[in-house]
Amino acid sequence: MSHPAPETEPVAAPDDPPAPDVLVLAGEFPPVDRDRWRELVAGVLRKAGREDLPDPVEDALRRPVATGVAVAPLYTAADVADLPDPGAPGLPPFVRGSRVVRPAPSAADGQAATTTPAGWDVRQRHADPDVGTTKDAIGADLENGVTSLWLVLGEGGIPVDALGAVLEGVLLDLAPVTLQGGEAAAEAFLALVGDRPLAPGGTLGLDPLGDQARTGVPADLSGLGGWARRAAAHGDLRAVVVDATVVHEAGATAVEELACALSAGVAYLRALTEQGLGVEEAARALEFRFAATADQFTTIATLRAARRLWDRVGEASGVPAADRGMRQHAVTSSVMVTARDPWVNMLRSTVAAFAAGVGGADAITVAPFDAALGLPDPFARRIARNTQSLLLEESHLGRVLDPAGGSWYVESLTDALAHAAWELFTELERAGGYAAALSSGLVAKKAAAAWEARSRRIATRTDAITGVSEFPHLAEKLPDRCPAPAVAAGGGLPRVRAAQVFEDLRDRADEPRDRPAVYLATLGKPAAHTARLTFATNLFQAGGLATPAGDGASELGAATVACICGSDKDYGTAAALAAELREAGASRIWLAGKPDLAVEGVDGYVFAGCDAVAVLTTTLDELLGARA
Repeated sequence: MSHPAPETEPVAAPDDPPAPDVLVLAGEFPPVDRDRWRELVAGVLRKAGREDLPDPVEDALRRPVATGVAVAPLYTAADVADLPDPGAPGLPPFVRGSRVVRPAPSAADGQAATTTPAGWDVRQRHADPDVGTTKDAIGADLENGVTSLWLVLGEGGIPVDALGAVLEGVLLDLAPVTLQGGEAAAEAFLALVGDRPLAPGGTLGLDPLGDQARTGVPADLSGLGGWARRAAAHGDLRAVVVDATVVHEAGATAVEELACALSAGVAYLRALTEQGLGVEEAARALEFRFAATADQFTTIATLRAARRLWDRVGEASGVPAADRGMRQHAVTSSVMVTARDPWVNMLRSTVAAFAAGVGGADAITVAPFDAALGLPDPFARRIARNTQSLLLEESHLGRVLDPAGGSWYVESLTDALAHAAWELFTELERAGGYAAALSSGLVAKKAAAAWEARSRRIATRTDAITGVSEFPHLAEKLPDRCPAPAVAAGGGLPRVRAAQVFEDLRDRADEPRDRPAVYLATLGKPAAHTARLTFATNLFQAGGLATPAGDGASELGAATVACICGSDKDYGTAAALAAELREAGASRIWLAGKPDLAVEGVDGYVFAGCDAVAVLTTTLDELLGARA
């Protein structure tokens, strides 16, 4: 029979130190202040060849994210010490969101109800003019996670007279509808719904100023008051959308987008109140639409800054605090999507949607990954809606309000964007308001200046486009898509895409039966030339050029353009190699390295920060001209 072991007191080893009352962790290391960090940064930069350093040294590492706004490499509590209080979610100044926690239904087992954030409205866009296809797509969306619809009607979208057909079977008391199509679309929708109750959250989508920005036709705001009254009769149906994405699509940064949204919103407030609405009714008639990009933190800060700015406008206009919260609809950017390697757009859209959710958007639309190729297919739509389902149901982003709040970086960036946008907003107002600024060309000028600066960063690959300007896939097989309906070009703002300039080069390189090539002639051992060989491969393939590589000039073959790749040490023999390449038939020779290498016999240099578009254009002209 077994016996229980006797109970004994645990005995500590005689050398065990006493348990500390406080776990000090980093406190055991000598303290380091910001000046010491700056010394270390300066040392690293000097080793990299940077001698003329600014004061403070971190300014050398600042990077622009919007007009007049740059981000620093480090933020501390000192950066937010003087910033205004962002408040609490659901309360002025609404920096932390317009939403508040809502009580969840009591559990079936009788447990007490909990309070959780409401998440956001999953809103998907439909513009296919084929009525049957759109009807099926709407059904698939609503049955698989989409909570509201965005219907583009009229030119470039669904026929207005088909609205009833595409909405057949849709429970409008459960699924809010947002329209885009002007007064004809709004009239058709109100006639269709009659006296039926509507789910809260929809809009008639009227945006005369946005239409002016797109077409150049002067806006007529005279009838907005009547539309706002008719919409309000259906509960939480708003009449007007302040669509700032039209400015974003012209190449503007977040600063211009915010300023134009404020100026348009103020114009609508004036028009509605002049037509007899109370200022609080006018504020409740508006919804704002912004672009969400793969620049995650700028998107988060933009949405936060927009709410702060609109609260300030509302306060100055006499809008009650309860009505000053901005209702926001975030749409993944059309500027960032690519036609080449379009599958990478899934990743871009995921980051953008994440940022929009964290930034507090009330509704989010994820564009299908094939949007730059034409009308999306069912698979692309499925991925778009599942992106949001994953963020809400698996990542649980909706459970926490303003999760980025308190970050020194995010709070600083929010404040910087708000100040820069307010400065431009006041400039637009001094110019006579948004309509006048559009008519005079001021808005176009601001957008063009922003796009010019961004285009320089794209051309030099400082702003990388994965799958296009970096790591292109020359053997890709693009999916076939039906072209999107053409929309007549007007005299409004242009539409741009960041990848377009490189995709145009790729199109030129794809035309010949045999892909034009740049021969990469290596010098030295692989360990010495691999870095520059990889750099040159990426650069020339970004223009659709094949990049066969070989040791010296021996494998030039039929190529007429070459690029020498090696280390600075090995470039002592680069002039001799250039002569060999020239003798073998090369008509243009590049060298991977900076111009101060001054190698005799080469025609130009390719290096980090060079104008890749200019290099590729020159190279293609040489190669295709030789074939002509």
